[in-house]
Amino acid sequence: MPKTSARLLALLSLLQARRDWPGALLAERLEVSPRTVRRDVDRLRELGYPIAAFKGPDGGYRLDAGARLPPLLFDDDQAVALAVALRTAAATGAGIGEAAARALTTVRQVMPARLRHRVDALRVTAVERTGVPPRPQADPRVLVALSTAVHAREVLRFDHSPAYAPAAADAPPTVRRVEPHHLVTWGGRWYLVAWDLDREDWRTFRADRITPRTPTGPRFTSREVPGGDVAAFVAARFQGSDAPGAWPCRGEVILDAPASAVAGHLRDGIVEEHGPGRCRVVLGAWSWAGLAAELGRFDVAIEVVGPEALRGAFAQLARRYADAAGPAGPQEPTRRVS
Repeated sequence: MPKTSARLLALLSLLQARRDWPGALLAERLEVSPRTVRRDVDRLRELGYPIAAFKGPDGGYRLDAGARLPPLLFDDDQAVALAVALRTAAATGAGIGEAAARALTTVRQVMPARLRHRVDALRVTAVERTGVPPRPQADPRVLVALSTAVHAREVLRFDHSPAYAPAAADAPPTVRRVEPHHLVTWGGRWYLVAWDLDREDWRTFRADRITPRTPTGPRFTSREVPGGDVAAFVAARFQGSDAPGAWPCRGEVILDAPASAVAGHLRDGIVEEHGPGRCRVVLGAWSWAGLAAELGRFDVAIEVVGPEALRGAFAQLARRYADAAGPAGPQEPTRRVS
């Protein structure tokens, strides 16, 4: 049988791991008698932990929220997980980097020396991709408001800033009225998955473009996202699938490069082998010109499969690039992606 102090820590760790613990199961996990479990629960109560007992065939215990915060308990794995989460919080796009740093300092001060040294030895630096504009940070207060509406199942109204486009750069925000269903992260950004009541369709909204309006509307009956899996639904939208609300511009080309050389440079899209040294790419974007430019960066021969709008975008970019180049000069041979 473990010593009393070690057993109390083990008991507290189990109570934190799940809501309800049958007394018999706790005794089995700790390899003690149910009577010993009862005594240990009483000791934890004396230390300030609000442990409630529940009756029934599987009567047992649960750790409730208390009026004051007793000493925190972290095992080694939890301490490492907490340190990693707080040290990399700045890269989540939630705008909580400074608050996370303060939280790590606060938690570190109450940790035992052994765990504190282990956390201090963990140095993690979140590095953003070079050459990519900084992602807008979502306001933590907006995330809380969205999450609250999702949890309460209340209709939400908000101002939504339009996506960047030359023709819409100065466009005013639009007022949207939605049934919020999920708050998700994708590619370092936060999105709200919601049923748009005015458009009668599913939509995804970037949280950093949302300004919630108050008060919220009436409660609604939750719908199921298409396919029933919100992760698959969101991934499909950003991978250019045929799901409602996918990329507004989606095209297919054949690149004169092997799939293995192309796949590593595309975060979203479909890449398949298409004969020796060639591959088929299906990719989506917010505009046809943007899609053409994205595909043109591979610096290999391109065969447009469709649609015609993509073919027209390549012609438009060709004229634009020719004007930018000025008088014809020496040409470099096309290089293959390897």
